[in-house]
Amino acid sequence: MDQEHQPPLRRAGKSRGKGKPNPIDIHVGRRLHTRRTQLGLSQERLAKAIGLTFQQIQKYETGINRVSSSRLFDLARALEIDVTYFFSGIENGLADAVGAVPLVPTNEGDPLEQRETIELVRAYYRIKNVRVRRQLVELARSLGKER
Repeated sequence: MDQEHQPPLRRAGKSRGKGKPNPIDIHVGRRLHTRRTQLGLSQERLAKAIGLTFQQIQKYETGINRVSSSRLFDLARALEIDVTYFFSGIENGLADAVGAVPLVPTNEGDPLEQRETIELVRAYYRIKNVRVRRQLVELARSLGKER
């Protein structure tokens, strides 16, 4: 096919519409938010650690601003994770992302990413007595069976 009759190439990662964040940027932002929350870091504290403002972290977390590769590297180091963490799970939503179907909002997504779950896990590990922790797990299991 000659060059003037070739269909235009779609740039990977390009937003589907003006002002709309790309679903991949949203996914990376959600992973950033999840990890920051797991570590109990505020946006301000993380921003200070890598020389940004907390507003910039907010924009990354919502996908409004894209994270450059060098900044992603800085974030991974500050959050003590591998860079690949940010893309984990995207394989499942990649077809949707390419088709511009929005990814599931964080509050409706994986329960392990919800603030309540993270707070529960933190509280659990603050319990020093192993026997008490086991009893708590058994209590949660028995309550989970009730309906």
